[in-house]
Amino acid sequence: MKKSKISKHTFNQGEMLSEYDLRAMKGTRGKYYQTMREGYTITVHKKDGTIVVKDVKPKGTVVLEPDVQEYFPDSESVNTALRSLIPSAPKRVAMTREAQSTYALRRVTKLKRANR
Repeated sequence: MKKSKISKHTFNQGEMLSEYDLRAMKGTRGKYYQTMREGYTITVHKKDGTIVVKDVKPKGTVVLEPDVQEYFPDSESVNTALRSLIPSAPKRVAMTREAQSTYALRRVTKLKRANR
């Protein structure tokens, strides 16, 4: 004969136990947003005593050299300068899938010839 499962606490559906009083808790939206945009460092301490440090940059991050940073101290100034260059840039032509595969095939063939 199977034993029936009886929970320790019986309460009506939709009610919370007194231990779960969330009224005192307040969350902050976007608390770590700025930190994540700036990037962060992960340090892993391995059992053998070695330490691995990895710098994590958010997707789309571009690192400027110090001499360039003097002229462009923030993202807004970089974006303004680059937007002024867009009209003078050549138009990008979207390749069809067929053109992409033909291009890739030519490139592979060229690389094979160069490695001989």
